[in-house]
Amino acid sequence: MPDEGARTPLERRLRHGLRTYRAVISGAVLAIGALLTVLAVGAFTPLQTTGPFPAIDHATNGPPNYNLVFVIVGPIVAIVGAYLVGSYAVARRRFEHLMLTKSKAEFLRNIPEIEDLLWDLTPVDAIRYEAKSAELHVRR
Repeated sequence: MPDEGARTPLERRLRHGLRTYRAVISGAVLAIGALLTVLAVGAFTPLQTTGPFPAIDHATNGPPNYNLVFVIVGPIVAIVGAYLVGSYAVARRRFEHLMLTKSKAEFLRNIPEIEDLLWDLTPVDAIRYEAKSAELHVRR
């Protein structure tokens, strides 16, 4: 019998991977944006004569001037990364708070909010939600 992983379409595997590693990916986007912004600041301020910036500027200031790209792309990627990290952190904190409940009535009141938060969290959290629903005998 063929392996089930071989039958899964690439798009579904990619989506699952993006959801599973959401925190790591958002942190990497923020770090890349911050790095590009630092390179842009180092290229167009008096910092260009100190530290590693002269060597970096020499490598990126060729016929295609990448320093200008860093000025535009760096802050945009940093802002997007900050948003991704912030939204994940807020969703994670709120989800953890809602999952601490021992009351079935309170859990039932919070189900719509928990299900909305699951869109921003990982598949492991969806499994935790299902386990909590089973523990409190919530039929869905």
